[in-house]
Amino acid sequence: STTVRPTEPYQPVPPVTDTTFTNPLLSSGPDPWVAQKDSMYYYTHTSGDRIRVWYTKAMSQLKNAPDKTIWTKPVTGANSQNIWAPELHYLDGKWYAYYTAGASSDLGTQRTFVLENASQDPIQGVWVEKENLPDPTADFFAIDATVLEHNNKKYLIWSGHASATDNIQRLYIAEMSNPYTLSSTRALIASPEYDWERAGAPPAVNEAPEVLKNAAGKVFLIFSASGCWTDDYKLGMMTLKEGADPMNKDSWIKAPQPVFVKKGENSAYGPGHNGFFKSPDKTEDWIIYHANPLPGQGCADNRSPRMQRFTWNADGTPAFGEPVKINIALRKPSGEK
Repeated sequence: STTVRPTEPYQPVPPVTDTTFTNPLLSSGPDPWVAQKDSMYYYTHTSGDRIRVWYTKAMSQLKNAPDKTIWTKPVTGANSQNIWAPELHYLDGKWYAYYTAGASSDLGTQRTFVLENASQDPIQGVWVEKENLPDPTADFFAIDATVLEHNNKKYLIWSGHASATDNIQRLYIAEMSNPYTLSSTRALIASPEYDWERAGAPPAVNEAPEVLKNAAGKVFLIFSASGCWTDDYKLGMMTLKEGADPMNKDSWIKAPQPVFVKKGENSAYGPGHNGFFKSPDKTEDWIIYHANPLPGQGCADNRSPRMQRFTWNADGTPAFGEPVKINIALRKPSGEK
């Protein structure tokens, strides 16, 4: 997609030492995602017509990282338009890339697709198209898929519509028999219910679910709420009850307040659609997300990827704080060389 520059310049960049970095990591990068394997980080974001993967040992230096296009959309077909929100997952000894695509400019055709690569390095090997991942009993709009691994089972979680005519975005889950096959029909686990989830409605939006586990293995689902076309796109949180079935809506407790919201004075409007990773030495937790530097920029390519460290509250829940200011020196992740 074509990068649209902000209409006002960024603040001057202060001196950066070899122990610090500044946000944003790139000038554009909606829906950022990071996968981590061994000593490598594999980063991707929405590019519109392809899936590009950047690879680096230092996420703070993403702007210097090489990238490779691992898949390009076909000219026609069910996955030929609007390539959104790719995610890489290493599952059962292979790499999988989940992405959203559609058949036309009609966004109602957006569905979830998956690629497979048997190489241990996702930059190498061959990416093979697997089946798309519809629930045959509810083959409707389905975007932003991610994978939950829990109690030796795999689940696909995504944002979708209840029907062909209802456009509220809700969160659904289905069990998987392998990384490219659903083995159950979908179950609803979240709908926009609070005012903070309904900015820009209609439609009200819950999307971009992302799994986060604490050191004790407790499962959280961090999701994006409200319309990306608003400055009030933000992160909400759901917690899976101990020992509960993820397929049961009552197993998930939604926090009544958002956990990460805009901070205009820090040039962070509409912060959301995030991912998580560990520092190279595994001692720190980091969140990556996109935000606009100026108000009113909506769902376009001004959304830039930013990352920051987060910590944990005494009760085991994540403490994300607030979006940090762009163009100020931040300490690099622990163990970066």
